[in-house]
Amino acid sequence: MQRYRIIHRTYYNFTSAVALGPHGLRLRPREGHELRIESFDTKISPEAELFWHRDVEGNSVATATFSGTTRQLAIESELVIQQYLEDPLDFLVADYAVAYPFSYQPDDEFLLAPYMTLSDSDAGADVKRWIDGLWSRGEAIQTYSLLQRLNTAIYESMTYTVREEPGVQTASTTLGARAGSCRDFAQLFMAAARRLGLAARFVTGYLHDPLSLVAGATHAWAEIYLPGAGWKGFDPTIGAIVGADHIPVAVARLPVSVPPVAGSYRGNASSELEVGVWVSRCA
Repeated sequence: MQRYRIIHRTYYNFTSAVALGPHGLRLRPREGHELRIESFDTKISPEAELFWHRDVEGNSVATATFSGTTRQLAIESELVIQQYLEDPLDFLVADYAVAYPFSYQPDDEFLLAPYMTLSDSDAGADVKRWIDGLWSRGEAIQTYSLLQRLNTAIYESMTYTVREEPGVQTASTTLGARAGSCRDFAQLFMAAARRLGLAARFVTGYLHDPLSLVAGATHAWAEIYLPGAGWKGFDPTIGAIVGADHIPVAVARLPVSVPPVAGSYRGNASSELEVGVWVSRCA
């Protein structure tokens, strides 16, 4: 078991006083047999009333409501988690799904159908051509090996960029530019997996990077449903399967559905966003 401390600070600075609308906060990691929350604390200024619920994907969401006006919104969360994902390759795929291609069982396919549907923007022929360049349908291959081949190809052939602008590139845009952010690479990986008839979903969370000076960042990757093993994470930004240094916060069928902080304000003002994330291992 490994313990991590995560500090996440978000500041919105406004040029004049504004009235804040409700804000949705997705800052609490997804708990389960692999991850447990030891402590969690959120501080918000101006003072807010919090209402917690789980959304349709099972993510923990806090809705913050405000009164009065302000020139700054500050949201700070600090938490300690216990990570039990010591060996990410310690799983068994059901016999019928070990080799690709395979078909999901009818009951599973019914539930997974939304995660298998290509969006209009990612249904282009260029995604199919990219897959065809990496794997031909006559080649015998294990399902995991095919997914890892796609994962590695994105990592090795494309350039990672930090994009401050909101939104996610289409898979076609990322293929054309041969560059993108972590969320863009996750979107491309998902589009390729869905092209192959596999269920894929988007994951947002934190990454502990021991080689980074700040040793932490918000991050995005993808999960694929493998029968017998469940949802398994693949991170095309680093070309590896998701491990103990990945801390999932929210999952969704579409990347636009799970920003860490989302809300609105009323007033004749512009805003500037500042975000800081620190992820460190605890003794």
